[in-house]
Amino acid sequence: MNNELDKKWFSAGGCAGMCVDLTLFPLDTIKTRLQSQQGFYKAGGFRGIYAGVPSAAIGSFPNAAVFFVTYESTKSLFTGYSATNLAPITHMLAASLGEIVACLIRVPTEVVKQRTQANPSLNTYRVLLNTLHEEGFRGLYRGYGSTVLREIPFSLVQFPLWEYLKVLSK
Repeated sequence: MNNELDKKWFSAGGCAGMCVDLTLFPLDTIKTRLQSQQGFYKAGGFRGIYAGVPSAAIGSFPNAAVFFVTYESTKSLFTGYSATNLAPITHMLAASLGEIVACLIRVPTEVVKQRTQANPSLNTYRVLLNTLHEEGFRGLYRGYGSTVLREIPFSLVQFPLWEYLKVLSK
């Protein structure tokens, strides 16, 4: 492992993830409210479109950073396989591990963010406290397994393809 590379991966991944999450946050709020059991307008409609943004802002950088550090570190462990026909499997494994680790940060962030988006009369801190009080620490990880199972198939396709296209563009 190279500490300088880890810092670069951490910074680049964190910055990229945070930029995407904060830029697209209003669209995410609309999607969450459209899916709300209480209906779009009762969940807040277009008002308070940034409800839950503190949760996204706090969790976004470390989530993306941890993914890319895990991804790149796992790839480097299998460096000898990168030049062979096993390279796509190395990238699939690295991306899958990246998703499993990143979801440890992503899921609690998403739980609080979505609950705040669906109930904009509560602030992020209040939603966090309510979740901990009513469901305990495990409540923050509601949906962890299904989230990992949703994310891994995308990564199994995306990252080997991305690595292949990087090689083609050289």
